[in-house]
Amino acid sequence: MKRPGAYLGALLLSLMVLAPSSWGQGKIKVNWTAVSGVQSGIWLAQEEGLFKKNGLDVELIHIPSSSRAIQTMLAGEIAFSYVDVLNTLEASLKGADVVLIGGVTNRLIFSLMARQEIKSVAELKGKRIGITRFGSSTHTATLVALGDAGLKPGDYQVLPLMEVPNILTALIAGQIDAGIVSPPTNSRARRSGFNELVNLAREGPEYPSVGLATTRSYIKANGETVARFVRSYAEAIHLFKTNKPAAIRVLQRYTKVTDPEVLEDTYTQFRDYLESVPLVSRKGLATLLNELAEKEPKARQAKPEDLLETRFVTALEKEGFFQKLWGR
Repeated sequence: MKRPGAYLGALLLSLMVLAPSSWGQGKIKVNWTAVSGVQSGIWLAQEEGLFKKNGLDVELIHIPSSSRAIQTMLAGEIAFSYVDVLNTLEASLKGADVVLIGGVTNRLIFSLMARQEIKSVAELKGKRIGITRFGSSTHTATLVALGDAGLKPGDYQVLPLMEVPNILTALIAGQIDAGIVSPPTNSRARRSGFNELVNLAREGPEYPSVGLATTRSYIKANGETVARFVRSYAEAIHLFKTNKPAAIRVLQRYTKVTDPEVLEDTYTQFRDYLESVPLVSRKGLATLLNELAEKEPKARQAKPEDLLETRFVTALEKEGFFQKLWGR
């Protein structure tokens, strides 16, 4: 099985185009990729008017795949997107114009859930594992969870099921033996009686999982817009962590979950792991580059500044934005 980023291939190279002249005009299209609480920052920024407060007219769209989202950004059809960090780094190392402007989580907030009779990760050899798409965060989390148990990609079958809730549906139907799911779906899976073999947020490594990305071309043409977007996102994360009723409302609206206990558990999990200062962990980045270096020689010489655009978060830090926001 190929690595997540390998699925971009030649298509990424073919999409390295100049920034469309329409950039910076009219609505800004922002993509969310998964039915998961990890997307709460963008949802809240839209629903609570934080984008408008910062002078942005945003249209949210939903492309359920980091690989497809990156392709769409490179084509100039969207401005910003949630992305799988590993997938994005590999695309960047292959020459794609995509760049990370913020870190959403520096842990893998996923649970590996399995049928009741399966008691350990080692028992998944030869079994069917559900993910959303190849090149997604669920795919990356699967490789980590099973790899830590000594299983290689060829030891099991991976089935792409498009959306995280579909993985639970497939488990219930007996179409797969296990699957990687994020909150709120992991909460629902536990309540349905499936075994949580691994909780990567608690038991896994420090590992940049989800980030915010755009293209360097877009930044060059729309630097002020990027600054306003990052500010809006940071304010939304503060709101998520300090205004539980607003957070629960947005989780319910976008995940379609109505069970109060599941929503409460989802909120608690992400309150702990969404980054208050949205930066990609340098330690975690080094881990990813070491992993990529096995097959991508450019990763051995890559420097963080080649892969990250931190100036927008850094500018907020310098002006005392986070200190004032968090009161510390």
